[in-house]
Amino acid sequence: MTAGPLVGVLAVQGDVREHVRALEACGATTRLVRRPAELDDLDGLVLPGGESTTMDRLLRAFDLRDPLREALAGGLAAYGSCAGMILLADRLLDGVVGQQTIGGLDVTVRRNAFGRQVDSFEGDLDVVGLDSPVHAVFIRAPWVEQHGPAVEVLARAHDHPVMVRQGRLLASAFHPELVGDHRIHRLFVDLARS
Repeated sequence: MTAGPLVGVLAVQGDVREHVRALEACGATTRLVRRPAELDDLDGLVLPGGESTTMDRLLRAFDLRDPLREALAGGLAAYGSCAGMILLADRLLDGVVGQQTIGGLDVTVRRNAFGRQVDSFEGDLDVVGLDSPVHAVFIRAPWVEQHGPAVEVLARAHDHPVMVRQGRLLASAFHPELVGDHRIHRLFVDLARS
């Protein structure tokens, strides 16, 4: 049996353990990423859900933002869920003053698009390439307001894209790490392996 791809999980804040469990269930080897050197030799990287403004500040405090940008520009596969989608976006609406993204994904993302914490919700989504709906958990979730021509929309909710792919970058506004259905992680592990 061949070893699975080495997938890092950005471990500065957010749903780190949940992503590690899902990735390992899909056959990936995982590494927590808190320092630039921990990006070396990765096949893929997950940017978890959490609080996007806090993650942005911590990426800069740990000198990780620029090395992450370089790794993505160099072709590293990445998957961002919720706050991770915000971090991967080239453009951000409704961010706090000074908030920055890593970029790489040709999308404009609206932060907290579905509303406040009390507006969080769950629902079943049809995802391109999957034979049955995915149960999706949206927690103060973003949505894609606009996207470039190279971006493929994989799922929609409330008439807005909530899961997209561009090359080796995958992003969802929802949290598949919270529901025990590993199909989204399996898609990403396959992407990291390719």
